[in-house]
Amino acid sequence: MPAVETIYALSSGALPSGVAVIRISGTETQSVLLALCGTVPEPRLASLKTIRSRNGSPIDSGLILYFQGPASFTGEDCAELQVHGGRAVVQALLAELSGFSGLRHADAGEFSRRAFQNGKLDLVEIEGLSDLIVAETEMQRRLALEHSAGGQSKMYDGWARRLTHARAMIEAELDFADEDDVPGSVSERIWQDMDLLRHEIDAHIAQAPIGEIIRDGLKIVIAGEPNAGKSSLLNALAKRDIAIVTEIAGTTRDVLSVDLSLAGFSVKLFDTAGLRETDEVVEREGIRRARGVIADADLVLLLSESEDGFGTLDGLDLKGVPVLRVATKSDREGRAVGAVADLSISTRTGAGMDQLLTAISSYLPDLKNVTALSIPSRQRHVDALLQASNAISQCLEHETYGLDIRAELLRLAGDAIGRITGRVDVENLLDVIFSEFCIGK
Repeated sequence: MPAVETIYALSSGALPSGVAVIRISGTETQSVLLALCGTVPEPRLASLKTIRSRNGSPIDSGLILYFQGPASFTGEDCAELQVHGGRAVVQALLAELSGFSGLRHADAGEFSRRAFQNGKLDLVEIEGLSDLIVAETEMQRRLALEHSAGGQSKMYDGWARRLTHARAMIEAELDFADEDDVPGSVSERIWQDMDLLRHEIDAHIAQAPIGEIIRDGLKIVIAGEPNAGKSSLLNALAKRDIAIVTEIAGTTRDVLSVDLSLAGFSVKLFDTAGLRETDEVVEREGIRRARGVIADADLVLLLSESEDGFGTLDGLDLKGVPVLRVATKSDREGRAVGAVADLSISTRTGAGMDQLLTAISSYLPDLKNVTALSIPSRQRHVDALLQASNAISQCLEHETYGLDIRAELLRLAGDAIGRITGRVDVENLLDVIFSEFCIGK
C-alpha cells in the first residue's frame, strides 16, 4: 500500500561533487516533476531538462529520470534529478522541494524501508545493499553483492518452500487420509527430505565465522613483553606512524588499532601494552585492556626478542585462539631465537615481513574457488537458522509425537527462516495440497 507522504533526499555522495542525485518517491512525484520541469519524462528515459522554481527562476539543468510504480526501487512512483554537485545548487533544489505540500525530507533508510514494505526487497537484500555501500575490500564487496542481488534470499525461500510442502503433506495425511490421491505414509516422503534440509542448514550455519571475518575483519592482536617491537610492527604493516616507538619500556598504554586490506579481506590490527608485572597504575590498566583484547582475537602475534619472552601469555585463557610466535629485531646480533619462534622479522630492514604476511594470510578463509558467497553475515541470521535447525531436529527425533505436533514444529522452523528475509510464511497449506492432488475431484 503506498505511503501517504512523498519523500525526497540527496542520494549521492558528499558535496561538492561532479554530479548530485536527488531522489523523490511517492504519489506526488509526477506533480513535482510537472512543477519543476514543465513535463513528466517518459518512464526510464533520461531527459535533459531545465529545473525551475515555482516562480519560474532556473535552478539548474540536469538529467531527469522518471520510474513509474511499481517498476521502481521503492515500488512507488519515483524520480531522480541528476544535477551539478555544488552545494548551492543542491541546497536550492532541496529548499524548493521542501515547499511542496505533501513532501518531506526522507528519514535515514526510508527509501529502502518503502522498498521492503512494497515487496521490492527483502531484509537480507536490504542488509546486503547497506553492506555494499560501505564495502572496503573485495571479499566484502562479493559477500554484499550476493546478498543484495537476492542469491541468499533464494536459498532461504527454497528452504521455506520445502518446509511448507512437508507441512502440506502432513495436513493431507491428517485430513484426507481416506482419499485415493493422497500418498500413504508421510514418513516415506517427507522425513528424509527434512533430515537433508537440517544438514543443509547446519552446514550453512558452520560458515558463519567466515561471514563474520569477511564483514567485520580478522582481528589480529600484537602481544608480547615491553619493547618487543609491537608498535614498530604495527607501523610497518600500516605503512605509516600510528604508534609511538621509543626505547622506553611501557610506552604503549592503551589499545591502538588500524584497518588493513590483505588478500581481499579486512584485517583489524591491534597494538597492545607490553605484558609484565608493574605497580604503575596507568600501565596496569593498559595491560588489563590488552588481556581483554587478546581473549577476543582471531589470531595473536606473540612478539619477543628473546626465548624467555614467548612465555608472556602463560596463564591466560586464550580459548583456542591461535598464536603465531614471531622473533623480532633479527637484524641485531645475538637475536637467534628461531628455534622457539615460528618466524623471525626485522621491521628496520624488512627481513621476514613477506613471510609474516604469508603466515597471516594462511589464517584467512580460502575462497579462491568459491563463485557464490552464500554465507550468513549477521548474528540475527545465525540465531534464526539455529532456531529452525532445532525445530526440525525435534520433529525428526521425537517420532512418538503426533503428526499435528510435528507439523507445528515444522511451522516454527519455517517462521524462523521467514524472519531472516522478513517473509514469514502465511501461505495457505490447502493451496499446496490442492495443487498436488485431485482431492474432491
